[in-house]
Amino acid sequence: MRRLLCRTFAVLAFCAIAPAVLFAQQTAQAAGEDFVKSHYTKYEFRIPMRDGKRLFTAVYVPKPSAFPSDPGPYPFLMDRTPYSVAPYGEDQYPKRLGPSEEFEKSGYIFVYQDVRGRWMSEGEFVEMRPHIDDKKTPQDVDDASDTHDTIDFLLKNVPNNNGKVGIWGISYPGFYTSASIIDSHPAIVAASPQAPMTDLFMGDDTYHGGAFMLSANFGFYVFFWPQHTPEEPRHTRSASFDFGTPDSYEFYLKAGSLSDMEAKYLKGANWLYNDQFQHDTYDAYWQARDLSRHMKNVKCAVLVVGGWYDAEDLSGPYRTFYAIRKFNPETPITLVEGPWVHGGWARSDGSHLGDIQFNANTSQYFRTHIQFPFFEHYLKSKPGGAQPTAVVFETGTNVWRSFDAWPPQAATPKMLYFHANGRLSFDPPTEDTGVDEYTSDPNHPVPFVGYTTDTVPQRYMVDDQRFASYRPDVLVYETDPLTEDVTIAGPISPKLKISSSGTDSDFIVKLIDVYPDDAPDADTGNKRTLDTPPVHMGGYEELLRGEPFRAKFRNSWEKPEPLAPGKMTDIDFTMPDLFHTFRRGHRIMVQVQSSWFPLIDRNPQTFTNIPDARPEDFKKATEEIFRQKDAASGVQVLVLPQ
Repeated sequence: MRRLLCRTFAVLAFCAIAPAVLFAQQTAQAAGEDFVKSHYTKYEFRIPMRDGKRLFTAVYVPKPSAFPSDPGPYPFLMDRTPYSVAPYGEDQYPKRLGPSEEFEKSGYIFVYQDVRGRWMSEGEFVEMRPHIDDKKTPQDVDDASDTHDTIDFLLKNVPNNNGKVGIWGISYPGFYTSASIIDSHPAIVAASPQAPMTDLFMGDDTYHGGAFMLSANFGFYVFFWPQHTPEEPRHTRSASFDFGTPDSYEFYLKAGSLSDMEAKYLKGANWLYNDQFQHDTYDAYWQARDLSRHMKNVKCAVLVVGGWYDAEDLSGPYRTFYAIRKFNPETPITLVEGPWVHGGWARSDGSHLGDIQFNANTSQYFRTHIQFPFFEHYLKSKPGGAQPTAVVFETGTNVWRSFDAWPPQAATPKMLYFHANGRLSFDPPTEDTGVDEYTSDPNHPVPFVGYTTDTVPQRYMVDDQRFASYRPDVLVYETDPLTEDVTIAGPISPKLKISSSGTDSDFIVKLIDVYPDDAPDADTGNKRTLDTPPVHMGGYEELLRGEPFRAKFRNSWEKPEPLAPGKMTDIDFTMPDLFHTFRRGHRIMVQVQSSWFPLIDRNPQTFTNIPDARPEDFKKATEEIFRQKDAASGVQVLVLPQ
């Protein structure tokens, strides 16, 4: 961690009280551990699977006297993870149990399991293990069968259970939650896949629009390594990695191709990372791992959770929600989307992100009024757990709203068209000719943030985009100040008419809310000093949604095709959903560019195998965006009536 210097009296004061703060944090953690230990008894099992492998499982059972108002029997609440169920040892207790503190104080049998091939569980780990629809032998195992065998064991061997099972998880554990409810075990009555990895090529962690999510993936796989199980965390390699600079833009620009980076830094030792960047088309590897096509025979109630600003698994919740609704029309299912980063609903108050304020403790609202009642209802027959089809937070106005369908049935598609002189309007162009152009240089790519960072900051998804507006290789279109509120709800669909002097190019489209010049300064709730002036929101260009599209995939994800230099072609794609109101007096902006570095890898702008691209392959290209009546470009949104 980089060290901060105590340069002001305010910071000096903080440094003086830091030991007291640390002591308070340690005391709170100890208090949490004491509560869990005094109210629960821990058991550790190595549960046999149908193929003979054993999965390490920690089970926390309420003590008979701990919950006098509810002596049981209790339901199971399970979390399956590749990230370790530590602490290990029946005398070692975590500081908390369950999705939130409401659960551990209510009384559940909590189950945590190391998935196959991770940490203390036997077997081979397979990245997003493909589901097997037709299991013919005991050797045909997947995460649905592992969950089924685990539940059979728990029901028979853990006393004072009520025969009901709930399952939940965030991110990779969200994937395991989804996988576990395919052909659901009869005892599973409630499940909550949260930010579930669903299809890594189609918009989750690894590829967006065919472009490799460079910084996030390399940053993840330098510590997520294959294991030789059983293996406790203290025996694994360090999670640290020395980038040699605080500037990830500089690091990745000098690092070379993806293959060069792998050879230099990972040295062929992490095949998990190799699989990600070497499978750079939607081949059989990815198709087998698309969990959404297998979400059948889901018989339990489902609460799908995601965040509007999830930088890791933004698409997974929608793909999971739509698939379960399609294949299981009778299954109770709710989609919840709030103004959260990846997993932010579980560990933050959700009141703001970066400079953007939501004016409410949105995470606590979710935990108290949605998540806890959901499981209480289905696992303990408590009233009040049923939810509408969609419970979503409307940014801009900062209110929760409910709908009986998502996207809302009242939302209608409208196009925001590009016009001359950087204008954006719902009116189509009338000119016979019209084109805007810029030069894209892959050796001088557009950065994805306007400041120095050595990671992917979660706040980038709402960051001020003025730094990009000033660049000559970014096209900017914006409306006049709005005379009334405009609310969009659902997916966002860029529809571009383009040509390029190269044989491949990326096209990044960003939808932005531009604040009026007289917008009040942001109040982030932090104490400010002379070194931290207030955030001026006048003219702020808040990123709402941005996604890349790699042009060689315009006709097929499986079989990329080069661009014909100078020939007009269509670039049509869909960005993940949003629910936002542009307030009266604000402007709607769209930016178009051809690099977004190092969030995504660089496109050489020549049709080649990008992971192995050499320096001479990276060439400048002239990009053209057409905006005439017979070749109109723009962005389609779904607009709700006011």
